[in-house]
Order: sequence, then C-alpha cells, then structure tokens
Amino acid sequence: MEKKQVPDIVIARLPLYLQTLNRLDQDGEYNTSSKDLGKKIGISAAQIRKDLSHFGEFGKQGTGYSISFLKEKLEDILHVDKVWDMALIGVGFLGHAIANFNGFQNHGFQIKCIFDNDPEKIGTKIGDYEIYDSNRLEEIINQKKIKVAMITVDAEQAQEVADLLVKADVKAILNYAPVKLITPKEVQVQNIDPILELQHMTFYLE
Repeated sequence: MEKKQVPDIVIARLPLYLQTLNRLDQDGEYNTSSKDLGKKIGISAAQIRKDLSHFGEFGKQGTGYSISFLKEKLEDILHVDKVWDMALIGVGFLGHAIANFNGFQNHGFQIKCIFDNDPEKIGTKIGDYEIYDSNRLEEIINQKKIKVAMITVDAEQAQEVADLLVKADVKAILNYAPVKLITPKEVQVQNIDPILELQHMTFYLE
C-alpha cells in the first residue's frame, strides 16, 4: 500500500505498538494478541487489527502474533531496521540533555553532529561529538548526508534553522522550539511543546 493511502494517525500509532512489543520481548514473551496489546496501550483490539491490516496480515486467528516477527515487520515499515544519522541544533539545557541521551541508537537513530552559535561552545565536545558552528550547518549536513534533525533553539531562531535544514536536504525535523515551523510538504515535522500539551490537559481539570 502507498504511504499516502495510510492515514497519518495510523502511522503515529505504529511506534507505540513497536514500543510495547519491545517491552514484551524484554520480559521474555514470545506471542501476544491484539486484545493483550490493546489492554497495555489503551486501544481497542479491533483498532489494532485495522491499523495493521493496512500493511498485510501478521497474525493468525486463535494464535495471535509472534512478537519477534511483528517487531521485525514494524521496524521495516517504519524504516528503523537501520540506524539513521541525526543532527542536533542548539546546545542549551535541553540540547545538552538530548546529546547525552544514550537511548537513540537502540531504536534506530544516532546523533552524528551537533551545532550551536555560541562561540564559547563551538569547538568543545559533548561525549565524542564536537560542537560545530551553526554557520557550517548546511555544509556539514550535506557532507554527512543527514536526513533527520532535531531543533532545540529559541523560538526566534527556529524558523531560520529549519530553512537551513531544508536547504541541506533534511527530510525530517523534530522541533522542540515553541513555534510552528513552515516547511515544504515533503519535509516531515513533529513538534514537541510541553506548554501546549499542558494546556491541552488542563482543559479537563476543574
């Protein structure tokens, strides 16, 4: 099935299924069912079966799913059966924490280069990675053929950084800056804004 025919909300649930399967695998489980997955995730078994049916048949009635097989298929669908190199732009408190996070590589990603515009940070290292001058962003990302980037700069700088990433042929941006980015439709952007999420939740509070 073509990507454009699969609703984005379905794609958004696939990593959640994969995450749950990984936990079951770590717990020594070998098989599961849409009902069991649904209980752990809070999604109906029927919805899980419908989501997976967009990509084929992965289980058998009465026996459910092989966890290792379904994991492999979801990793292939999400293209995380390989490791994606990433760029990180912005080394404030959040950027520094992300740079030191060790969990990316086990899930298909690794930070390959880091950028900042602070002269005191440029040329220093976080772990094994040298912090490059943001003025070299397009040059280095092109050189390393990086397609995924994370933005952890201030809101005022975020759009300028996004524009440079687009020029460098980056196709996926995870944006932590509290501003909506304007990018071409072929560039995937996911925004992570804790304030918006908090305001969403407080609607339901007395």
